[in-house]
Amino acid sequence: METWTGPDSFDALAAAPAYHRLLFENDEVRVLDTRVESNETVPLHTHRWPGFAYVISTGDFVRRDAEGTVVVDTRTTGTVLEPGSAVWLPALPPHSLENVSSSEIRAIHVERKR
Repeated sequence: METWTGPDSFDALAAAPAYHRLLFENDEVRVLDTRVESNETVPLHTHRWPGFAYVISTGDFVRRDAEGTVVVDTRTTGTVLEPGSAVWLPALPPHSLENVSSSEIRAIHVERKR
């Protein structure tokens, strides 16, 4: 299983605590409630373990890597998920996420630690 092994300071809870709330954690999993209001940008952070995101509310977003290069722009890819859907995500290296829509983006992330 692929994990991101960089500094702990980039972990979502440390680097972007205003956007990630810990719901549950043990040796096996970590569950985060992620909320990004309209026109907000989550600062550079990681998700060190792979897992899935359950979408509660959604909108267009732009994800940039650590150098500021656009990795995903849902306005051009058309990949906005519908509320109630889930998607598998690999461990994500440092990235930012900008909500470029008029609605809140909210998801429950279940990260698999082992």
